[in-house]
Amino acid sequence: MNILASLGKTARERVSTLLYGLGFFFNVMKEAVRFFKRSQVGYKVLINQILFTGYEALPINAIMAIAIGAAINVIGSSLLPQFGQSQLMYTILIIVITRELGPLLTAFVITARSGTAIATELGGMVVHHEIEAYMSVGLNPISYLVVPRFVGVTVAMVILTVYFNLFGLIGSFAVVQIVNPTPVGEYLRNLLGALSLGDLVSGLIKAFIFGVIVSVVSTYQGFSVNRSSTEVPVAGIKAVGQSFILIIVADVLVTLVQYA
Repeated sequence: MNILASLGKTARERVSTLLYGLGFFFNVMKEAVRFFKRSQVGYKVLINQILFTGYEALPINAIMAIAIGAAINVIGSSLLPQFGQSQLMYTILIIVITRELGPLLTAFVITARSGTAIATELGGMVVHHEIEAYMSVGLNPISYLVVPRFVGVTVAMVILTVYFNLFGLIGSFAVVQIVNPTPVGEYLRNLLGALSLGDLVSGLIKAFIFGVIVSVVSTYQGFSVNRSSTEVPVAGIKAVGQSFILIIVADVLVTLVQYA
């Protein structure tokens, strides 16, 4: 009976946590709509978040994009001609980078960098009673602390995904020239011929959804800290783990809808 009672209690706690998380999500959405109608309060946090999440992640994003694009080109150039399907290399390059790896790897990078930083920063504010200070003067912490980070991470995610796509599709060309020299005009012509509006829209939709997931989960975990400073790093770990899981689930669901 004790085991059954414990399992029942755990189930109730999980349902309660899920409902609280959904309530937090809808509250963030509501305040985000009002964000741009207010004065400049919170804009500094927004700009700083975009710079930290987007600008400072440009080098690692570029390196990953070039490496992956070059690998796809090298492998495709080696294998596809054996089956008389050389032109498929560009289609595969477009699908793999713009639809899948571009938004997915960008989301992983942002989760590891910004997700952890946001959760630990807000968790530290909770421990040091800064959240209570906001509430004591009538300021909504969701509006002034969560929403700027939510908007900043989502915007940076979309921009970084476009950046990743550009480097993956075009920047890798310089690397490929070492292994399999191809005329620039031919490469770009075949690449643009394989690229469609649907490919671009698909990647941007995923980037937007992933940005929402990372920002909401990270801020939620930051606010879930109670009073102990030892909970702060735990919040960061939970933010990364839960974000990874939800990103993968969302990626699968969006892909299924696109190809259904």
